[in-house]
Amino acid sequence: MRAWEPFDADALLDDVATALDHVPPAEEHQARLAARLRGHLVRLVDIALCGAADVEDDIALALIERARDMRLDAMPGEPRSTVGHLRRMAWTVNELLERLSATGRLTPVDAT
Repeated sequence: MRAWEPFDADALLDDVATALDHVPPAEEHQARLAARLRGHLVRLVDIALCGAADVEDDIALALIERARDMRLDAMPGEPRSTVGHLRRMAWTVNELLERLSATGRLTPVDAT
């Protein structure tokens, strides 16, 4: 229990916004952002699996599979490719969050 951290939707949305912003994150922050996005993917996949989203919802299943693949992908070495990778991860985080909210597996998140 001591290692458990509550789900932080605000941090998740901040990281998604940072990755998807029209100004790419600075190179020195990209590795930390990638680690946080991977953490969000892990947390959302765990929530989805605990709620049986993979059994009952084909869209959620596809997002879970994409999230699993993305969190295992290595960061590209070239800066432009890295930004693209971060944006794809952030988009997947956002889509999975929205799907879990829409299907009642997470309380809807107010993005305002």
